[in-house]
Amino acid sequence: MSYEVKINDRISTIELLGRDGSIFQIAIDNKVYELDVAEVEQGVYSILLDNKSFNVELVEGKNGKAYTVNTLYETFSVDIIDAEAKYLMNRKKDDGEDSNVIASPMPGKVVKVLVSEGEQVKAGQTVIVVSAMKMESEYKVKQDRTIKRILVKEGDTVNGDQPMVIIE
Repeated sequence: MSYEVKINDRISTIELLGRDGSIFQIAIDNKVYELDVAEVEQGVYSILLDNKSFNVELVEGKNGKAYTVNTLYETFSVDIIDAEAKYLMNRKKDDGEDSNVIASPMPGKVVKVLVSEGEQVKAGQTVIVVSAMKMESEYKVKQDRTIKRILVKEGDTVNGDQPMVIIE
């Protein structure tokens, strides 16, 4: 089981490699650690790592994917980045310029392709509609562009970050 986790402004990949009772073997950005973890009271954990003891308080945020982690000296904001969070983060990025590729940030199904190769499209025009997580998303161009290649067709299943349309 692998997760992307944002700790303050840093994103790391955390993978649970194994568990035997209170002993957890995890990989953080591919570096393996063995931890002995015990919950000493609700939301408070004692963690042994390399014969060093750490006490950590985990305070759940509003949505079950955001936490505040308190140690003796520091406080961290921690967000679990799942497919939905990735999607929302990518949808918020908007620097006003198109890239040359239109891709869905998460897996989904192509519902409608609204353009054809060689077509001139205007800023704000919807190019493709993808259904992901029971939600339809319209992908639009931000500037007047030309459709160079369409790499998918209606009904196709796409992976996250898979190019669907090339524009120029």
